[in-house]
Amino acid sequence: FPRPRQTPPIHGRGSSRGSVRCGSGSVRRRGKVNPFKMYSFFLPDSVTEEITLNLPAEQALCVCRLVCRRWKAVVDSASFWREKCRREGLKPRCITTELGDWRGWKTFYFLFKEPRNLLKNPSAGENFSGWEIIRNGGDGWITDRIFAPHPDKTVTKCFLTSYRLCLKRQLIDLEKEGYSPAILDEMQPDIVISDWYAPRRDCGSQYDICIELLNQFQEAVQTLQPESVIFPQWNDQPWKEMTHVFKDYGRGVRFIRFTHGGRDTQFWAGYYGIRVTSSSVKVCLTAE
Repeated sequence: FPRPRQTPPIHGRGSSRGSVRCGSGSVRRRGKVNPFKMYSFFLPDSVTEEITLNLPAEQALCVCRLVCRRWKAVVDSASFWREKCRREGLKPRCITTELGDWRGWKTFYFLFKEPRNLLKNPSAGENFSGWEIIRNGGDGWITDRIFAPHPDKTVTKCFLTSYRLCLKRQLIDLEKEGYSPAILDEMQPDIVISDWYAPRRDCGSQYDICIELLNQFQEAVQTLQPESVIFPQWNDQPWKEMTHVFKDYGRGVRFIRFTHGGRDTQFWAGYYGIRVTSSSVKVCLTAE
């Protein structure tokens, strides 16, 4: 006898599978229909852009961009990132070739929205990782806990110097950090330097710092090297901050060399010299 024909199952209301037609297209998926993805087909691009502009940039990239092709096209547009920068007060000093597409505007946004510290291990949390010791006089450098409260409560360690000159440095490659030659040469963003230092109460000490802006051959374009700061014996061991902003430094800057250190002035064996911590180098549109 012939086998009876099987009737295909009808996916009705409440079914876990089905096809939903939206305009000229349809959303087909196994399992339950995703209503967020379904209704995204009805939204005009202007509404989609307004929604994503009011979300954090990371959420726009990692969530909204994955909804569908139309939402991806909105997030991947230069107009979206240009408007995102405008609304959050990120205005380039000039429009460079870097800002020709959405990737350029997105890079610009993340570089300058919250400028990051380009120095590695600024507060001795990883001993001397990231630093090059160039002078290790007396008993040399060590790291230790801070001996007096720092204005930044999260800072708990510092670098200590000895009875002869101790110096350490870092070389920052700006291109590797994401700052293209076009951004550096045409926009001329400010380069903001900060360094914290303090003496011991019972011992005199000396603090030194040198900041160099270098070209592609690591030749100095600009140099900051103020006179040594001398603390007398029996002081109130205050934390002091050294700050400087490089502006209008000209074309060709590709590296920053940060060097600091010091010594004690009593020539006591051990680690009675200047303390340094919480150093920072930031590239900002405009220094506050």
